[in-house]
Amino acid sequence: MKQVKWGILGCGKIASKFASDLQLVEGASRFAAASLDLKRAGAFASKFGFTNHFGSYEELVQSDVDIIYVATPHGFHFEHVKLCLQHGKSVLCEKAFTLNAKQLEYLIALAKEKNVFLMEAFWTKFLPHYRKTFDLIKQGAVGTIRTVSADFGFKSPEPKPQRLYDPRLGGGSLLDIGIYPVFLTLDLFGEPDQLTAVMNPYSTGVDEQIAISFSYKNGMVASLNSSFAVDTPVEATLNGTTGRIHLANRFHNPSSVVTIHREEKQPEELTVDKEDGFGYQYEARHVQYCLANGLKESPELPLSFSLRLMRLLDRIREACGIRYEADQSF
Repeated sequence: MKQVKWGILGCGKIASKFASDLQLVEGASRFAAASLDLKRAGAFASKFGFTNHFGSYEELVQSDVDIIYVATPHGFHFEHVKLCLQHGKSVLCEKAFTLNAKQLEYLIALAKEKNVFLMEAFWTKFLPHYRKTFDLIKQGAVGTIRTVSADFGFKSPEPKPQRLYDPRLGGGSLLDIGIYPVFLTLDLFGEPDQLTAVMNPYSTGVDEQIAISFSYKNGMVASLNSSFAVDTPVEATLNGTTGRIHLANRFHNPSSVVTIHREEKQPEELTVDKEDGFGYQYEARHVQYCLANGLKESPELPLSFSLRLMRLLDRIREACGIRYEADQSF
């Protein structure tokens, strides 16, 4: 198997988890880590076994790396992905992909111009329990799914992390954690015909809490919420015509338990095989499959889906008056 040279752009918390899981991926070469702080990049590279480290992102994109995982806060994704693409580097970018759909449209066009691979790192799509859930739905295990309810909330620590509340960084609960319930519903039902959304603003103007409702002409509905003010169950329930599927805390990651509740039957807790690690190895393997087969986007998580997701997030922000500076520049 040809070794894939991975680079990490940004050496924060999520980058650490991803880098740790790269050790579980056959054919993944931990090639380089880059931070704006050279000592931090060096410590990261040493901890996770990367061969090289850089004190600038420009050095990373000019290196012999095959693909770069962009792990900076989403307020910086546009400029960092753009930098990578301009240098002809394939990119796996953490969610939220960008701050708005127009930014993403630009990046997609640039990736096509440079003929390089680009994908949003929505790891949930590739997790065993998530795949199992969609297999059950396709099999009609609980009939036709008609309603969805999903939440994601945690009480923000003190002092308040800047990246969560600063509008210049794309702060707010929607793009940070509310994106998970929205992603799930979009994957299940598609884009809603109507939506409503209300939010409780923080003093900076971003949403500290948001409640969202989707409705569809075929009668399907969804109730979603996210919060930085309180801890919530972080669960999802998919209600079908003959039962329901419940994804326990945390519904978006490998720790979740899948339970089927059928009419007049005892709940059935399903066993889903999962590996050690945080769960990022599944998307990394998929990316390597795409690269090995000369694909420029994922057949399972295509750029068209990520663009639909970003446009839906734009609609939600518009409904509750959430604005970013980036909205004015595109």
